Amino acid sequence: MGQASYDCQACGACCAYSPEWPRFTLEDDETIARIPPAFVDDAAGRMRCDGNRCTALKGDIGKTAACSIYPVRPIVCRDCEPGDEACLMARAHHGLPA
Repeated sequence: MGQASYDCQACGACCAYSPEWPRFTLEDDETIARIPPAFVDDAAGRMRCDGNRCTALKGDIGKTAACSIYPVRPIVCRDCEPGDEACLMARAHHGLPA
C-alpha cells in the first residue's frame, strides 16, 4: 500500500506504541520550551507518557486521533510518515491493518 492510504487522524498508533518514541533527539532548548510543560518529561528527555501513550495524544487509537500540540511536536513525531516502517510496526502492535 502507498503512503496515501494511511490516515493519521484515524490511527494514532505511533503515539501510543512506546514511551521511548517521543524522545527529544535533535531539539534545542528553545524548541522544547515551545511545548507546553505539562507534556514534557524533563527527567527522561521526552514527551510525558501515560504508559505507552503520549499525553499529547487525544482520541481513540484506530478511530479518531489528534496531537494536541501538533504545531510544536518533537522531531521524532514529525519524522514518522504514514506507511513507513515505524508506522506499520505501531499499527501491528495495536492490531490495525497494515
